[in-house]
Amino acid sequence: MQSLYFGRKPVLNQDAAIEFYELLYYSQNMNKEENGFIFQSLLCKALDKIGSQLVVGKRKVFIKVDESLFFSDKLFTISSEFFILSLSADIDVTKESAIQRVASLKEKGYILAIDDFTLNGADMQKYAKILDEVSFVKINFDKNILVNEENIDMLARVKERGVSAVGKNISDRFKYELSKRLGCGFFTGYYFSKAKMFEGDECKPPRLNILKLYSLLANDADFNLIIDEFKKNSSITILLLKYINSGAFHFKNRISSINHILTLVGREPLAKWLMLVVYSMANLPNPKTSPLMLMVKNRTELMERVLRAVEPDAGKSMLEQAYFVGVLSLIDVLFEDKMQKILDEMNVYDVVKSALLHDKGILGEIYVLVRDIEEFKPDSIIEFERRHSLQSGTISNITIECMKETSAFEIAVASI
Repeated sequence: MQSLYFGRKPVLNQDAAIEFYELLYYSQNMNKEENGFIFQSLLCKALDKIGSQLVVGKRKVFIKVDESLFFSDKLFTISSEFFILSLSADIDVTKESAIQRVASLKEKGYILAIDDFTLNGADMQKYAKILDEVSFVKINFDKNILVNEENIDMLARVKERGVSAVGKNISDRFKYELSKRLGCGFFTGYYFSKAKMFEGDECKPPRLNILKLYSLLANDADFNLIIDEFKKNSSITILLLKYINSGAFHFKNRISSINHILTLVGREPLAKWLMLVVYSMANLPNPKTSPLMLMVKNRTELMERVLRAVEPDAGKSMLEQAYFVGVLSLIDVLFEDKMQKILDEMNVYDVVKSALLHDKGILGEIYVLVRDIEEFKPDSIIEFERRHSLQSGTISNITIECMKETSAFEIAVASI
């Protein structure tokens, strides 16, 4: 498993809520010229080990299947409960053997997708005999997709057969709007982490109030001043108390007030929780466990765990700084303003500013790694391991643990 690297991207519905995940994988030892059987065995063992942890609630995970895995009996060791099989373009689905394989998979309860569907006559003909057996077509917006009447009509005809369309690699608002116009109902990519992705003042948290609260906590302000400020912001206080009393935390007794939190755990943890709760309020309809909040939660987990791997003797202060790099890394999206301007309004460690603004220092280097993990750049991840003398697969194991932690966190917070 140490030679296998994973990445996970959310697949959102039209309400900007996470509906599925997409799992990406790469083997450092994989030779594209080989038949892939050893790789298949390794992949299936890995999926069997981590599969249930990658799913949140009833969500399933898209996983790409190439021709060698498609025709291998190892495919049946991949759980149909957790995974949607995305058939890659290298599978010749016009052959009778492939058509029979698709029918067999469907009969065994597998949900199928076409991984890279192109809106043209060639693909319509290629997939004609299996379209009724698949549930999704994924359209890659890294390619030049024409959104015209002909393509809109073509996709409509595919959807009439009970197939849903997923826009792949939706990295910004322009691609998001294009994919919606085309007729996609699901979207994968980190477009939601771009500023001004969703408009409407009702979705924006009260910036001045939050920054004042954060500043009071970070500056060791008088206890009573902090309590008074929270009293002025009842909506934030109520949401924070619900959040802390969720299954994400394990206090023996129910927390009943901000006073109670400060007495029990102190200012620093409260400042951390405040920022996570604020992300849940921001930019998205039906927030609660918004993709933005979960992305930040995963980033904070990665920042702290990678720092521990690189510097095992890192102290509490440095670990807190790593956490704040993660939690503040999307603050510009949260408040729809320049990162520099927002950080200037906050009492932030210089080392945190330097990491966020310039990728400087060890925290900046880890922050770059976090973005590489999100964008799934395995070569960069492997290079980071080599540079810091980490055992091969260290970052992969950390990534999986962070996925698990974020998934458990989402389940707990969703229950409030």
